[in-house]
Amino acid sequence: MSDRKRSTKLFGLGAAALSLTLLASACGGGGGEGVSTGPEEGEGGGDKEITIGLIPWEEDIAVSHLWKAVLEEKGYEVTLENVDVAPVFQGTADGDIDLFMDTWLPNTHGDYMDKYGDQVEDLGAWNENASLTLTVPSYMEDINSIEDLQGEADTFGGEIIGIESGSGLVQTTEEEAMPTYGLEEDYKLVKSSTPAMLEELRTAIEDEEPIVVTLWRPHLIYAEQDLKDLEDPEGAMGDAESMNVIARDGFSSDHPDVSKWLSDFQLSDDQIGSLEQTIIADHEGEETEGAKAWLADNPDYLNEVMGDDAEGLDFSS
Repeated sequence: MSDRKRSTKLFGLGAAALSLTLLASACGGGGGEGVSTGPEEGEGGGDKEITIGLIPWEEDIAVSHLWKAVLEEKGYEVTLENVDVAPVFQGTADGDIDLFMDTWLPNTHGDYMDKYGDQVEDLGAWNENASLTLTVPSYMEDINSIEDLQGEADTFGGEIIGIESGSGLVQTTEEEAMPTYGLEEDYKLVKSSTPAMLEELRTAIEDEEPIVVTLWRPHLIYAEQDLKDLEDPEGAMGDAESMNVIARDGFSSDHPDVSKWLSDFQLSDDQIGSLEQTIIADHEGEETEGAKAWLADNPDYLNEVMGDDAEGLDFSS
């Protein structure tokens, strides 16, 4: 199966429609119908249904499926909703989404948190080494810094290949990096999607053609391809960021145990890499099973995160 088909399988052809449906619901359309997440009964007055918003970023796919596996083992009914960046924040703020696992702070998703931060709960960071990059294949020996892109527009066809238009990565590239390095006159930032960007990158590498893309760490593509992040002497792409879990307002009251687990949740860079490899690469189309396989290979991990609450959780079978 091609990477393009894999991406389609992962995120679904209906992802855009789901985003529009969720956005309409978050705006009060559809007669008030939407994902049912309000308190009913059970732990802390909340029900046992949890909806996690999912954007097509590899680390988000990995951690969302990780927690889907854990929560289902603890008796919760977990739904993953494929959405775009803007709807996931609005949906969480409006209560249609319970959790979003991949909020990059302070820069990438800073505008969304400025808008919705007082309507959501920040459960804390699970990793603080995330970074935004402009990246080229390593065989481009003469391009080592964003500065080196100056005067080389013809080499790259005048294009920097980006991802979703609503992403903080695209915004940072367009509003900070390109003006800082004087690239806005000669380059066009192509706004497409994460799968489309990855497909173009893989195709260029197969043909050993020049290409520069917007990318981020952590990302599984670094293990797959020989890539080089361009130096950023002006710091236009921003410093290292944290990846935080946010929740709808009232989630911690409805689910105090889940809130505590997520607040204690941590993954090292190496753990993120192995988790992505197991879930996305090794268990294509069966990502939750991949999460269980990773947990089986890391039997002490949940004890560190959940303490005594991890007792009885067994993913070895």
